Amino acid sequence: MDTKILIPVNDSPTTQQTIEDVIVNKQKFPQQLVLLHVINDQLAYRMIPDFQIEMVRENAEKAARQRLEVLAKKLREAGFKIELRLEFGAPRRVIPRIANEEGFQLLVIGRKVKSGEIRDVLFGSVANYVLHNVECPVLLF
Repeated sequence: MDTKILIPVNDSPTTQQTIEDVIVNKQKFPQQLVLLHVINDQLAYRMIPDFQIEMVRENAEKAARQRLEVLAKKLREAGFKIELRLEFGAPRRVIPRIANEEGFQLLVIGRKVKSGEIRDVLFGSVANYVLHNVECPVLLF
């Protein structure tokens, strides 16, 4: 059975660094990886008129697919086989749900080194939440 590895990504420098770290350590990973991008539609859409929500969702999806393709291209050039996933919802809820329900054996996620300490104490980071809510091991870059 092949090892299933999930890598949640977004448009942050942390994601870029995580992908670079995976490439540098490619001999330690199986060839097949799953990149997951979750479009957070939980808060942003509250301030948008109903008639514009679909347009905003479509634009967010288009931008996310482009980001996924750029990251996948880097990994493919390094010899990986990549599956792309795009979901809508709260990243801190969607990432653990997918990791747990779909039987991933490892989750690789980057953590912002210098995010606001007060913000992290009050709300927690997505990486921290995921770390404590997935059943599989987590590799935190």
